[in-house]
Amino acid sequence: MAFTGNFMCTSFKKELMEAKHNFLNSGGSTFLAALYTNSASFTAATTAYTATNEVSGTGYTAKGNTLTRVDPSTSGTTALTDFADTTWTSSTITARGSLIFNDSASGDPSVIVLDFGSDKASSSGDFTIVFPAADASNAIIRIA
Repeated sequence: MAFTGNFMCTSFKKELMEAKHNFLNSGGSTFLAALYTNSASFTAATTAYTATNEVSGTGYTAKGNTLTRVDPSTSGTTALTDFADTTWTSSTITARGSLIFNDSASGDPSVIVLDFGSDKASSSGDFTIVFPAADASNAIIRIA
């Protein structure tokens, strides 16, 4: 199995301290979600977008979809941010997971790897990544 779960990339954690990523909706970085087949190999050491084993098919273009960010906020002692759900419409694709990366920064640095748990497919229909609620327990990016 090429995907081993959902995780925040280690390089991303360091790059947060270097101010490489800006999650503000107005003037912030551009984040994309690329889709991958089960042949892709991602670990916490993944540092950047790659086209290797990226899906192809009707309705999908290289590097995937641009994500709409939820402005960072706090809840209790947790800082968090999230993304709006993203959809590839009228698509025919099969994907096992996704890599979210910063398309604005040099080298397209990785942020998060998502493992769908099994191959997910669309056939002349919508392929959607549904992100969790933007709260302290569920947001896709949380720092507690």
